[in-house]
Amino acid sequence: MSPSSQQAPRVLCLANQKGGVGKTTTTINLGTALAAIGQRVLIIDLDPQGNASTGLGIEQKNRAHSSYDVLTGEVDVNSAIVETAIPRLSIVPATLDLLGAELELSSHRDRAYRLRQAIEVLEMSHVEDPFGYVLIDCPPSLNLLTINAMAAAHAVLVPLQCEFFALEGLGQLLRTVDQVRQGLNPNLSIHGVVLTMFDPRNKLAGQVVSDVRQFMGDKVYETVIPRNVRVSEAPSYGKPALLYDLKCSGSQAYLRLASEVIQRERLLRPAA
Repeated sequence: MSPSSQQAPRVLCLANQKGGVGKTTTTINLGTALAAIGQRVLIIDLDPQGNASTGLGIEQKNRAHSSYDVLTGEVDVNSAIVETAIPRLSIVPATLDLLGAELELSSHRDRAYRLRQAIEVLEMSHVEDPFGYVLIDCPPSLNLLTINAMAAAHAVLVPLQCEFFALEGLGQLLRTVDQVRQGLNPNLSIHGVVLTMFDPRNKLAGQVVSDVRQFMGDKVYETVIPRNVRVSEAPSYGKPALLYDLKCSGSQAYLRLASEVIQRERLLRPAA
């Protein structure tokens, strides 16, 4: 298959400057769910903590090349891809080296476009089975790594915990998206907001859901991810929740979210 005859993958970055909102959990399980329904998916772990890599069972010894090496130009992205135990799901793992990426890249004129350039190499690869989606797991901060992700992405998917300060953090993230759109990536959009860690017994959680839907309208996915013990346990076994316990409420919610993402993509993806 020639590069001109294959459709470029859709690039979605999962971002929220707040930690503990289910961002990495959503990246892992959305990627797994998309793979389960027939998409070939690449996750790029851009968080120095490397939790997406660990949560997919990629041990440190198997991270010979990482997203840091890709950003600094040591290797191209194809050389850093590691296959996971999930069919059709691959990952570019992260290491603690990413902590120094911002300082190392700061003097480069193209510092905000390093990831975009890497993904362009991926798009030009001659492969029989090209990636349909690239999911970028961002760090819990609005730093150069997150800016690289937004500059490379078609759209931002925002995991938002059902808690009191959710809207306050969302406003800051939306301002950053606007700044990136104005200065670096005019085609960047908000793909959607996914509400996570929802506990129906908590009245405040229900109010947060209502407030976010009123504020963001149809940008909020219908699917709400429940607070679920099985989803929390899965990363310690190096597995996504869908592999750890497919029948649990969290896994089923991520399958529904994947279907929603596909449905929105049919409206957003340009005609081939």
